[in-house]
Amino acid sequence: MDLTAAPPLPEQDGPDRLVGADRVLAILAELARHPEGIGLDEMARVVSSNKATVHRALAALRRAAFASQDGRGRYVLGDEFLRLAFAHHEARPEHVRISPVLHTLAERYGETAHYAVLDGATVVYRAKVDPPTGPVRLTSTVGGRNPAHCTAVGKLLLAYALPDDAAVTAWVGHRVLERRTDRTHTTAAALAAELRTVRSQGWAADDQENEPGVTCVAVPVFLGSPTVPTGAVSVSAPAYRTPLSRLVADVSAIRDLVRA
Repeated sequence: MDLTAAPPLPEQDGPDRLVGADRVLAILAELARHPEGIGLDEMARVVSSNKATVHRALAALRRAAFASQDGRGRYVLGDEFLRLAFAHHEARPEHVRISPVLHTLAERYGETAHYAVLDGATVVYRAKVDPPTGPVRLTSTVGGRNPAHCTAVGKLLLAYALPDDAAVTAWVGHRVLERRTDRTHTTAAALAAELRTVRSQGWAADDQENEPGVTCVAVPVFLGSPTVPTGAVSVSAPAYRTPLSRLVADVSAIRDLVRA
């Protein structure tokens, strides 16, 4: 590949221009979005930098084994980066402690169990256990994110983080709450009403609000404090296979398992 055959494209100007370490991190994040690999031209276009600059950043990542090239010359995340990420994930205390509960829930209901934490306006999935059998699996991934306002785990954790309607209104502010389905709450007033219900009952539900055809219930997890949850455990299922009404009817049993 001849990077000198044509003059490099000019870098993007302005306040959003990526430089130095920011560019390297943007490239690393983009690699994570392309498990099938990404070419140099496409990467340069995505991060708005010329090919020579991106090539140098990728070379640095390759030297650290954070990136590599496949047989087609496309760039992928390197084995060392994956090793560090998995080692860090496996060492998280909450992951180790919550894993048996997730396995029990996945086996009992034949559906997917998650452990998630709140991060700003999103939830991050720290652990996931799929059912041992079943032709339909959910697309969620460990490390993946979803909006907090339309997921059961998110609404549960927001109910603890935002103690009243005024806090909910301030949290929403001028942001537009994404409408994931026609059931998503997209106003501060609707979300505040939903969180009042969650606080009252102590658990949360997602009735196809985040993804059509998928329902979920969530209960809090108190690993470090008796009053402030470290995260939430959920059971998620295709609505046609496990109706939300069944999960709601079993909330007390799910909560007891998590508490134990």
